[in-house]
Amino acid sequence: MKALIVAPSWIGDTVLAQPLFRRLHERTPGLQLDALAPHWVAPVLERMPEIAQVVDSPFAHGELSLKARHRLARRLAANNYQRAYILPNSLKSALVPFFANIPERIGFVGESRYGLINGRHRLDKTLLPQMAERFAQLAENPGEPLPRPLPLPRLTSSSKQRADTLAALTVDLPGKLAVFCPGAEYGPAKRWPARHFAVLSDALTARGYAVWLLGSAKDSAVAEEIVGRAQATTRPRSFCGSTSLSQAIDLLAAASFVVCNDSGLMHVAAALGRPLIAVYGSSSPGFTPPLSEQATVISLGLECSPCFKRECPLGHLDCLNKLEPQRVLDACLARTAA
Repeated sequence: MKALIVAPSWIGDTVLAQPLFRRLHERTPGLQLDALAPHWVAPVLERMPEIAQVVDSPFAHGELSLKARHRLARRLAANNYQRAYILPNSLKSALVPFFANIPERIGFVGESRYGLINGRHRLDKTLLPQMAERFAQLAENPGEPLPRPLPLPRLTSSSKQRADTLAALTVDLPGKLAVFCPGAEYGPAKRWPARHFAVLSDALTARGYAVWLLGSAKDSAVAEEIVGRAQATTRPRSFCGSTSLSQAIDLLAAASFVVCNDSGLMHVAAALGRPLIAVYGSSSPGFTPPLSEQATVISLGLECSPCFKRECPLGHLDCLNKLEPQRVLDACLARTAA
């Protein structure tokens, strides 16, 4: 049996899809499971033992490109996939498996995809409140209940991969390493303030930790603000924009613990099994929680949150501004003592 996953376009969503992949292998021993994914999430899939190979999906967000999709589908048709699992709910995401004549095309009904999806699931948000559960449901026959508990996501990072990453970045691994992921691709309403990260960094530095900042080039500005606001003699070190995603995975795997906003790197850290403190503002830990027994979720639970907005609609961002560094520090120390 050969099957194709049409993967999400977000790093965190891709991590949350791994329980589906594990369930597919359980149901079909000997399954070859490939993934069609954009290049920016491919390193996550490459760290999943369930995925045999990753096929590049070259399309930008919102790009239709019918002719290019048809060309890609003709290439994929030679692989003789029997099934495709289409995780995004858009019409565009279902086109390549349809053009490739994959016999079974499984996904949730949405965006008038009736002719493109023939293994149709209908989403009951009450029965499946978490995104990971919604993905995993696609392994079952339509209408069948989802077996619980879900297996936890697990990404791999070998000692050699970590050593190679440290050598490539010309850094030594500190004895005590705290990694901060201060960015959030979705928007500022998911970002704990830089001044709070700076206070936390000073408190951890005083306790003997080196503090490293990880993220994409888009996170460089907030990382530099944290570095500039820090008062300790040893400042945090920013790697934002200077690592590949694969290298970021290895640095997270080497951390004593990780402090993250609700972001893709938060889900990566959770899947690496690192002690994790996850800070939530406008989003909901009920929908996209870090799937890890090593995670502590911190949220003020204000009446106005979660609002799921990119920017605070009330203009105050109390859900994050009022979440004091001391509370996060206490959670960090509790995790390291556990």
